[in-house]
Amino acid sequence: MDHEHELVLRAKEGDVSAFETLIEEYQKRIFAIAYRMILNPDDAADLTQEVIVKIFKNLDKFQGNSKFSTWVYRIATNTCLDELKKTKNKNTYSLDKEIETEEGSLIGELPDKGPTPEQAAEKKAVQNAVRIAIGRLNPEHKKVIVLRDLQGLSYEEIAEIVDCSVGTVKSRISRARENLKKILSEDRELFSDYFV
Repeated sequence: MDHEHELVLRAKEGDVSAFETLIEEYQKRIFAIAYRMILNPDDAADLTQEVIVKIFKNLDKFQGNSKFSTWVYRIATNTCLDELKKTKNKNTYSLDKEIETEEGSLIGELPDKGPTPEQAAEKKAVQNAVRIAIGRLNPEHKKVIVLRDLQGLSYEEIAEIVDCSVGTVKSRISRARENLKKILSEDRELFSDYFV
């Protein structure tokens, strides 16, 4: 029995310290998913807490048919999609605000080996343009892009999270990437603020 499985069993039996240890493993990843889908650090922090509460309340429903991480990511992405549906017409978020975590910055993270200021500005412009473009994708495409390209999950893991076949996941990712290319090529103004 692996350590995580043991923690899940203990948490199901009401061991709060086991649950806290379990959640420590996922809290940053949940926040990263929420931030990349919602694009607002305060909302992402609120959603992270909401996801943790949902995990706690529904832990007894986790049957172990999939990996625990898959179950957690499914709750996180579905919670974010629900929030996106609620705020569909409220497009207010800050893309310049850097979020510091114990592992570093989520935005504009630059390598230590000194790029020139121009290279740094160009890299940040590209990152921000991609973030904006991802924000414009439909929720299903946004979900698979975040899970695959930003979180690095396998096609199989994503298929379990979104509850569809691997082929469907690959198709959605392909369409999402095409839409991203289209948004970025058609909307050059995403870069214009940085290259004046």
